[in-house]
Amino acid sequence: MKLAHSLRSGLLAGAGIIALAASPAFAADEPQAAQAAPAPAAALPDGVPIEEIVVTATKRETNLQKTPISISVVGAADVKNRHVQSLIDLADGAVPSLRVATFEARQSALTIGLRGIVPGDANQPAREQGVGVYLDGVYLGRQHGLNAALFDIERIEVLKGPQGTLFGRNTEGGALSMVLKAPTGEFGGRATAGFGNYGSYTGALHLDLPAIESPLGSVAFKVDGVVAHQDPTTRNPLAGQAGWNQYQRYGGRIAARWKPVDGLTVDLAFDKSRDENTPFYSQLLNYNPLGKPVGTVYDNATKAWYTDATLKTKGIAPLPSQVKAGWFRPDVADIGVPQQPSIDKTQGFTSTIKYKVSPSLELRSITSWRTVSDEQWDNSGGAHRTPVYVPNGNFSRYSLATLDQRQFSTELQAVGSLANVDYVLGLYYFSERANDAARTPNTNKWVSDPVTQLATGYTINDPSQYPLATTARASIAYAKSYAAYGQATWTPISPLHITLGGRYTADRKNGALFTVNGAATNFTFKQDNNRFDPLAVLAYDVAQGVNVYAKYATGYRAGGASSRSLNYRSFGPEEVKSYELGLKTELFDRKVRFNLAGYIMDRNNSQVDFNFFVPQPDGTVRNTLETVNALGTTKIRGVEADLNVRPVDGLALGLSYVYTDTKVPPARNTVQEQLNQQIDPTNTAQIFQDVYIVYTPKNALSGTIDYDYPIGSNGTSLKLHLDGNFADAAYTFDNENVKADKSFVVNGRIALADIRMGEGGQKLTVAGWARNLLNTSYVYRRSNANGAVLGDYGNWNAPRTYGIEATVNF
Repeated sequence: MKLAHSLRSGLLAGAGIIALAASPAFAADEPQAAQAAPAPAAALPDGVPIEEIVVTATKRETNLQKTPISISVVGAADVKNRHVQSLIDLADGAVPSLRVATFEARQSALTIGLRGIVPGDANQPAREQGVGVYLDGVYLGRQHGLNAALFDIERIEVLKGPQGTLFGRNTEGGALSMVLKAPTGEFGGRATAGFGNYGSYTGALHLDLPAIESPLGSVAFKVDGVVAHQDPTTRNPLAGQAGWNQYQRYGGRIAARWKPVDGLTVDLAFDKSRDENTPFYSQLLNYNPLGKPVGTVYDNATKAWYTDATLKTKGIAPLPSQVKAGWFRPDVADIGVPQQPSIDKTQGFTSTIKYKVSPSLELRSITSWRTVSDEQWDNSGGAHRTPVYVPNGNFSRYSLATLDQRQFSTELQAVGSLANVDYVLGLYYFSERANDAARTPNTNKWVSDPVTQLATGYTINDPSQYPLATTARASIAYAKSYAAYGQATWTPISPLHITLGGRYTADRKNGALFTVNGAATNFTFKQDNNRFDPLAVLAYDVAQGVNVYAKYATGYRAGGASSRSLNYRSFGPEEVKSYELGLKTELFDRKVRFNLAGYIMDRNNSQVDFNFFVPQPDGTVRNTLETVNALGTTKIRGVEADLNVRPVDGLALGLSYVYTDTKVPPARNTVQEQLNQQIDPTNTAQIFQDVYIVYTPKNALSGTIDYDYPIGSNGTSLKLHLDGNFADAAYTFDNENVKADKSFVVNGRIALADIRMGEGGQKLTVAGWARNLLNTSYVYRRSNANGAVLGDYGNWNAPRTYGIEATVNF
């Protein structure tokens, strides 16, 4: 007990150091699964332990600390405390190993990464993610739609490392599993409303209805509705046009739980969401970083700038005075451009049936139909991403694109136990169809001085011509996946647990790129891949609350083809082998929780993107991207450490640290080879260059401090929350040796909670919240693709946002 007392004193003395700490399993404020709620804070005994967290990473409910997988859990309390409204709000590093970023500057398609498996562009119809995203057990096939407003979250499980056995394809980095709250059958719920700066407002209603009893059994319903709005954080000077980083998200969900007989539960749910958003602003960070001579004379014949009237020395184009370059986050753009919000629509129906055949066997089925559609209107760059200034020339690339996806999946599971063996058996089927199309008209035109050829202003091109612009690409892709899997955990003696599993998958994919730069084409691809993903885990209970494990697992990301390629170049699947050692502990009567994991991952046939913006003869700029499989082995090494402490009643501290080291072998740059051959058709030299893993900082740290102070004896309390999140600078393009900025973001919340309202049991909570409390600014995405002719450009994080909200529980 002296040791426990000393530890408690030391932790109190060091609270200021740990204050910027992050919780690996967050959720230190409230239980994450259905269990008895703790007593009011005023009645709690001295030294309240850390609550248990239940997860379903192994397809059955298990205690987080006894599950031999590196897992972080974002619970309902964390979503509230961090003011998380959609997955992009986790981009601040709330879970240090989880990396969330926009594709390009767009909020309409999110990149989700874990342990160095971070695809830069998986939003095309024939491309796949490296981290599987699941909603109530249903795999979501596209990056589009992932930023929809969150419904009533029970928890978000972040499973780290390959999950190829139980979760299957496209989970080589891990899985992000969102679990929503199910109907309870008892009347109750909560309503929330709030507002904040940048014209923001939020609203939510979560309503549980009483179960209806009938001869056919009981049926319970739950209804959820959410809305979130924010005006632009970078305003557009063109009147009547949308700015940058604005959104309007809303959606609804209705769920029903039917229990016709004992042991049989049928869950049905339908959800529908709409996300209207604009991209983050693309800022020119510097001009002429290579120090090339700036042209002063323009030659109409060669369409080039020269430094002298004799046209002997070429220079780069001058920067129009209207364009403001620099390392700052603008409140108002320097160039006004036509822009309207992109629109993402998602909807789906899910049926989950569970039948308890016996106390030791449960049969399940999960069947779902889902759709995603996207209308993209992205004019993020103005004149900041145009390769050169041309007198009286068009500029400002307006990326107009559509994506439409339909998917169906069904899964059958048998979850049971035999003597000292727990097992899971399953069959899985997934079918998907997705198509896309894109065009990139220029919205603006320079007005130039006829003598100096320098820009005196700009005009807006005829908007009616945008839909008539040349179609840069149009494609369609189909995918079918079949799988059978099994996993069993054998406990020959009480402290030893041996888990073996495997999954056989057959992938069938094909597609067609039928338009390139306005011309009809017949480029196609077809791939049939079969593979087996094994898993082996050796776990040992060293003592009460101390568990160690060793794990071997594999995973893969399916191959495909890039619709941004000029010839629909296909690429094969990539695969990873992972070796992991882990320690999970709960000490001092569960006042301290410490988890540690170290891993080695070797990835073969890494899918690497080479991305260029290539000027076209019609004056537009085409985003050309090809993907190749890098030769050799990509090496990813890492350590993950998580600490939670309850030093005294009402105080919860946490710290989470992640170290990741990556190395990718050189890859063949086929895009540059094509560009070289356009200049010299006889140039057939192959080009290999260094490539990098994106959005993966070497060091990342996140932390939380939560304090709950009881007021009076009726359960009212003052709740304080603070979290800080740090990440090293990281690469953001596979083929560019340039990093974005390091980041440090602090979020906070203060609430007067559970104020009793009358005799009906209703309770009111009033809270003030702030994201990016210190208003730090950093470039989260940076490119030097145009560095030779213009300069680097980047996208800034969101500025400080804050507001107040009120919640009534009834």
